[in-house]
Amino acid sequence: MKRTPTSTRAAICAWLSIALLASRAAPAWAQAEPALPPWHEGVAEERKRAALELFMQGRDLHRRMMLGDARKKYEEALALWEHPDLRFYLGRVLKTMGMPLLAYENLRLALRWGPASLEPADDEEARALMKELVERELAVVEVRCDEPGASVLLDGSPWFVAPGSSRRFLTPGEHVISATKEGYFPLVKPVVVLAGAQASGVLKLSADGIVTVRRWSAWKPWAVVGAGAALGLAGAVLRWQADEHVDEAEQLFEETCRSSCAPTRSDATRGGVTEGHVATGLFIAGGATLAAGAVLVFLNMPRTYRSEDRGGVELRIVPAASGAIAGLSAQLSF
Repeated sequence: MKRTPTSTRAAICAWLSIALLASRAAPAWAQAEPALPPWHEGVAEERKRAALELFMQGRDLHRRMMLGDARKKYEEALALWEHPDLRFYLGRVLKTMGMPLLAYENLRLALRWGPASLEPADDEEARALMKELVERELAVVEVRCDEPGASVLLDGSPWFVAPGSSRRFLTPGEHVISATKEGYFPLVKPVVVLAGAQASGVLKLSADGIVTVRRWSAWKPWAVVGAGAALGLAGAVLRWQADEHVDEAEQLFEETCRSSCAPTRSDATRGGVTEGHVATGLFIAGGATLAAGAVLVFLNMPRTYRSEDRGGVELRIVPAASGAIAGLSAQLSF
């Protein structure tokens, strides 16, 4: 059974009377701390009376279905006094106006002080309305990101900073989940959620960096170049020895042979010629090896490219857990 305007006014006036009687029942030095609900703490009686007057004006407008004006009066009353009844009635107006997200948030705030926040009938109605909103008019998105310092955004607005997870109620339709962190590829994921459904998943960011690779270890092509240079050097040394041996053989021939001597090849001469042929072969092999090493050095030049983006998010869609509204709403942020 819904509360009538008269009973609502009587209930709020009763709280005001309790506060006034408690302040006049005994001298100031003998007064005990009044056992009032938490929403009375720190609120002056003048503000309470003004809020009550605005509330009654809003109720009258609400009855006449002047919903926009009623909403304004309730919000003005809440600016003066944060009272669960005001939140409850504002939530009802917002639901009727087709604003499910704001309606759910106000109903949640009406129940935040526990079962005693509202009268039993209103408490039951508030929970029923929240259940209906979750099942028919709202969607839930829950994501987790384990990359420390990553900023997670929903529809371009900051959501939370990783590591951690968060849930949010949304209006059904397409939404965009994104995550950013310096040095990482930005992650952008569109997701379409329907009323009464929950999308959940894990965001994974991939490091964005410059990667440098070679075909082989850097020393291998240079080893071929060194081998070619060594062969060339060996050929040069052997060529020098060959020339020395030939010169020695010719000098010996001139010293020991007269004009009647027939030119012959001595062992020294033949050895020098052989060494010259070997030196030439070493020169050719060294040059070829040196050229091959130079080609390998060129082919082994470092190649630089951007690292591959391996990040992403896989979302799964399941029915929203409307049966656990109290536990679910405690983790939501708006």
